[in-house]
Amino acid sequence: MKIIVDGMGGDNSPDEIVKGCVEAVNELNVNIIIVGKKEIIEGELSKYQFPQETIDIINATEVISNDEEPVLAIRRKKDSSIVVGLKALKEGKGDGFVSAGSTGALLSGGLFIVKRIDGIERAALATVYPTKKGISFILDVGANVDCKPEYLKQFAIMGSVYSEKVLGVKSPKIGLANIGTEKGKGNLLVRESYDLMEDLNINFVGNVEVRDIPEGIADVIVCDGFVGNVILKLTEGMAKTIFSSLKEEFVKSFKSKVGALMLKSQLKSFKGKLDYREYGGAPLLGLKQPVVKAHGSSDAFAIKNAIRQVKNFIEMDVINIIDKDINVIEKN
Repeated sequence: MKIIVDGMGGDNSPDEIVKGCVEAVNELNVNIIIVGKKEIIEGELSKYQFPQETIDIINATEVISNDEEPVLAIRRKKDSSIVVGLKALKEGKGDGFVSAGSTGALLSGGLFIVKRIDGIERAALATVYPTKKGISFILDVGANVDCKPEYLKQFAIMGSVYSEKVLGVKSPKIGLANIGTEKGKGNLLVRESYDLMEDLNINFVGNVEVRDIPEGIADVIVCDGFVGNVILKLTEGMAKTIFSSLKEEFVKSFKSKVGALMLKSQLKSFKGKLDYREYGGAPLLGLKQPVVKAHGSSDAFAIKNAIRQVKNFIEMDVINIIDKDINVIEKN
């Protein structure tokens, strides 16, 4: 198995990206192609020990930044690491692609270069969300701000397949993010989407209030990209505020410092459950080949886990299953 990695994308490129790739080939039994400025990538690789035949480099002289307009950047920067990497994927030089670079550019490049699975109207950006019971899988979280009911129906199908095949959840419970649990609640998009999902051959459990998502009430949460992105950003902000406030409280007195010391292992475990690095990245579901968006601030540990995620994506044959089930499930 060969996985293509954007060596120039993200806040910590190329050093942490390259380090993560080295850790991946040493631990995950994969081969990797790093795309980026060859001399720089070679310089970073020279710092580590790894089987030389497991990592190749494809030279790419340009980089797409986060402040560039995604579609224009994809069209104009033909020699950027994202474009070159996605083209290599399409040409069969690798089995999957990982990038911590511009989300917009990756989405645009995925749609224009890799293309959507036949029958899929919109690709969805999905992510793992830590809950009290473990994890839930949320899609869409930003690829499609404006959606039609048909899109959400297809998100439900793709989310069900990915949750079962990659995340290992048997007969995953699919919930529709809403402002109430009763059928008939919400705006027109949600109400019409509910009716479509109800007729699918999946384990649809109905509406889920956003406040109940952290409880793990459903294995897959379906929503439009606007709502999904708001859920993620609010959760990130709340987690950051809570940990910051706890830290302030724990250093206020000698007694609180002792208490913090006694709770150190539990707090570390709790923080780990909320750490995005543990989960790797967000798959772009609905494309003809596996593409995963790693967090922009990913370090080597996060990149290694993003590569692990793509490996599972490939091994479980998710693309072909979605391709088949998108028609079978809708007909039943």
